[in-house]
Amino acid sequence: MDLVYQAADLFRSIEDRARAGEARAEAAEQAQLEIIAATERKLRDASRALEEARRRIESQQDQLDAAEFRAQAAEAEAREAKQSLALVEDAIRRRLLLTSGHDDNRSTAVA
Repeated sequence: MDLVYQAADLFRSIEDRARAGEARAEAAEQAQLEIIAATERKLRDASRALEEARRRIESQQDQLDAAEFRAQAAEAEAREAKQSLALVEDAIRRRLLLTSGHDDNRSTAVA
């Protein structure tokens, strides 16, 4: 009879260890599921952040392109204005030279 009790105790001990092992396995599985869920959330957040950063970079690139275009247009306008000013200066010089030449002719004619 002692042997029966020992066998029963041994069997209960084995069952207890098996239940404890199953509990640890379930806890580990639950922890893994929580880690996976947290990782997926972080990946989604990172993906959203990357997408937002990509959109901001594209927007800034568009703004940079527009500013560069405006700068080129302003440079072209400045060149045209400089050329126009040079033409006006040249016309003024010619007019002054012509007027000056007429004044010289008049002064010599009077003398």
